[in-house]
Amino acid sequence: MDRDIRTVDDVLRLMDGLFAPEADRWTADASSWWDGFYADRSKAVPFFVSKPDENLVSYADRGLIPPGRALDLGCGPGRNALRLAALGFEVDAVDLSPAAIAWAGERAREAGVRVGAEAGAGPGGGIRFHCGDAFGDAAAALTGPYDLIYDSGCFHHLPPHRRISYLALLDRALAPGGRFALTCFAAGAMGSELSDADLYRQARLHGGVAYTPDSLRRIFSDLEEVELRRMRDEPSGSPLFGEAFLWTALFRRAGQS
Repeated sequence: MDRDIRTVDDVLRLMDGLFAPEADRWTADASSWWDGFYADRSKAVPFFVSKPDENLVSYADRGLIPPGRALDLGCGPGRNALRLAALGFEVDAVDLSPAAIAWAGERAREAGVRVGAEAGAGPGGGIRFHCGDAFGDAAAALTGPYDLIYDSGCFHHLPPHRRISYLALLDRALAPGGRFALTCFAAGAMGSELSDADLYRQARLHGGVAYTPDSLRRIFSDLEEVELRRMRDEPSGSPLFGEAFLWTALFRRAGQS
């Protein structure tokens, strides 16, 4: 007989288990699932391209994300982390998959971006890559405060109870006046539209959770909305990544940046 629950973390871990085997995609044990996903780099996966998000480029062009310290959540092969470094940000980029981190590191070195211990040396930006769970074993290395927290595709893979962990990370790591930018599945275009309760009844995320603008505004209601729109659909020859099945959102934390 197990009677082990005594903390919120115990509850969260128990609820993680309700979604097994899909929990392999977001828990600290997820590296094998994602390493398999990244094993074939030639697969026609939209975000395997070495292109930054069109909304990220737009924010920078309009002066909405002044350079500073940035955290790239679920960085994958590093396409947005590289653009942030090119914009002058000092970037912490985290992902669960060693294969993704290795690929991102290769891209960074090919682009001449300072990596690791060299990231903070000299003018301009650099990247420190972290392999692990941003809400678990890697959290201690992601100390902040960050002027920008950027998430392109991590949030919609989390089960409802892990929004608690996500909001706690924002509360802990986002600087006063800092920006939080998100791309996630848009209801009616991509992802599951089941209610939170039904996701638990079925014990499945069905590949990812869809959101409406109102649900995003409610979840991130402690932050000021700067912009929330659909991502622009970029053609294959564009230097930017853009898929119309995603929302893009930019929020700002109160206070002086």
